[in-house]
Amino acid sequence: MAEVITMPRLSDTMTEGKVAKWHKKVGDKVKEGDILAEIETDKAVQDFESEIEGTLLYVGVEEGSAAAVDSVLAIIGNEGEDISGLTGGAAAPAAATEEKKLEEQPKAETTAPAAAEVPAGVEIITMPRLSDTMTEGKVAKWHKNVGDTVKEGDLLAEIETDKAVQDFESEFNGVLLKQGVEEGGAAPVDSVLAIIGPAGTDVSAVGAPKAAGQSAEKPAEQKAETKTEEKAAPAANTSSSDRVAISPLAKKMAQDKGVDINSVQGSGENGRIVKKDIENYQPAAKPAASAPGASAAPVAVSFVQGEDTETPNSQVRNIIAKRLSESKFTAPHYYLMVEINMDKAIEARKEINSLPDTKISFNDMIIKATAIALRKHPQVNSSWAGDKIIHRGNINIGVAVAIPDGLVVPVLKNTDQMTYTQISAAVKDMASRAKSKGLKANEMEGSTFSISNLGMFGIETFTSIINQPNSAILSVGAIIEKPIVKDGQIVVGNTMKLSLACDHRVVDGATGAQFLQTLRTYLESPLTLLL
Repeated sequence: MAEVITMPRLSDTMTEGKVAKWHKKVGDKVKEGDILAEIETDKAVQDFESEIEGTLLYVGVEEGSAAAVDSVLAIIGNEGEDISGLTGGAAAPAAATEEKKLEEQPKAETTAPAAAEVPAGVEIITMPRLSDTMTEGKVAKWHKNVGDTVKEGDLLAEIETDKAVQDFESEFNGVLLKQGVEEGGAAPVDSVLAIIGPAGTDVSAVGAPKAAGQSAEKPAEQKAETKTEEKAAPAANTSSSDRVAISPLAKKMAQDKGVDINSVQGSGENGRIVKKDIENYQPAAKPAASAPGASAAPVAVSFVQGEDTETPNSQVRNIIAKRLSESKFTAPHYYLMVEINMDKAIEARKEINSLPDTKISFNDMIIKATAIALRKHPQVNSSWAGDKIIHRGNINIGVAVAIPDGLVVPVLKNTDQMTYTQISAAVKDMASRAKSKGLKANEMEGSTFSISNLGMFGIETFTSIINQPNSAILSVGAIIEKPIVKDGQIVVGNTMKLSLACDHRVVDGATGAQFLQTLRTYLESPLTLLL
């Protein structure tokens, strides 16, 4: 009999899983223990093994897609077995009905009355998108009225966007037949702004439905020009070009082509330089250099335009964004910072690393000192739970590790009971497996406090977002050699800055400060860790 396999809950915070890869396809034989698929959770990618034998009859989630926990992942049974009842057999007729409706829909559309045809020679001008965040534009002023003759390059109107007021010029010749937006009124981007065409043409039936199509004569050209104009958002420019009458589009084209606009003769209204003036511009011939050492004229620089790309978010990245947003906007963060003299810690590390088969890092020392300090300040090792505070009995420190998809936090369980060498070995092992997506979900659960260290990148100080349900996170900066005052004398010392982010619902300012004082004592006098 066929067995339904559901999307497993592989971590305590998992609500949905993504199938990173299927190792079996429909029709393949499956044995107990065979890897069916790789499931990407909110924390890691894990192999998912089959617990039954049979033939893979159905795949409920396509590779690369996500599904909620407990939804149908796959069905395994006997070859040829009828599983329509398990996959929701009623869904098939419904799908067929929907498909039939979709097939009939175009026919219904063809029988509907056709939109009014755009008369020959008529051009529909839509509200342009003059900035990347613009959703609607306001006509601050019309420079042409209905019935006025319009030439290419003439100012039609002044458009007020969400950033500035810009001149909007016509790209067509003809008569202004209609104003789609009244002066002072606003309209969405791509709605009808104006209609230009031969004098006397009836455009009363031409409206918004046809606006998206524009003219059938030059759709590609007009679209390209619109995109160019979109990018021509005005920027502050203090050069002499501000005193030259030129349209924003023409100015942008001149910059791209390296054309000196002071040498261009404008053909627009009142000598205004328009697009076609830049397109047709031919620089005057330069006289030959009179002396052998004369410098050459500057060469116009052409720029290669970059291309925007997109990367779909992984399941890990989506969950990281969700968790950090929840933490930042629900937990009232505050930050405490302290600078620590690391001279004695440096000496202690040298002595420890001089022992056979022993090599620890400063990060290992900080983790150990933090764990012992948490033992003395249990309030920092607590969690907010709505109507109560949970005081954690174990000290489990999460160590933030950067991976290509973002950040994961493997957990050192019972850190206060571990030695330096145990901490060092565990951190190296987990960091290595985190980068290769080899961590198990239970290795990233149960943290009571977290540490993020960017000192290896030369970052002196920074603050972190609390890793819920923790109530605090320690940010560790780089060890810097600099002048310090010691016994009344200025000497060279090694200092390190720590920043503690606390959830004010659980950790009060005095409690956080006392914890940092204890941690500072342990790092500035490493022998106190032995007491």
